[in-house]
Amino acid sequence: MSLNIKNPRVHALARAAAAKTGKTQTGVIEEALEKYLADIERAEAERDAAEEAERAERWRRFDETLEEMRKILAETGGPLSTDFLYDEDGLPA
Repeated sequence: MSLNIKNPRVHALARAAAAKTGKTQTGVIEEALEKYLADIERAEAERDAAEEAERAERWRRFDETLEEMRKILAETGGPLSTDFLYDEDGLPA
């Protein structure tokens, strides 16, 4: 396999990193790409965890609201009345 990089800046960076670390240019590029991919995977995992936490919070609030509604229904002895919305002829008040 071969990879032909024709970007002078990338070549310069690879040479400088190799000189500072004692690794080959291929070695420093490989390590940089591994770190880059690990960063991407970590960011994706954090995003997924945040989305899951947000979903869990929405469900918690929904369950809390549902429980409040159950308490109100239990205290009033049944469904909430909507009679106040209509007049004696059944039209909106």
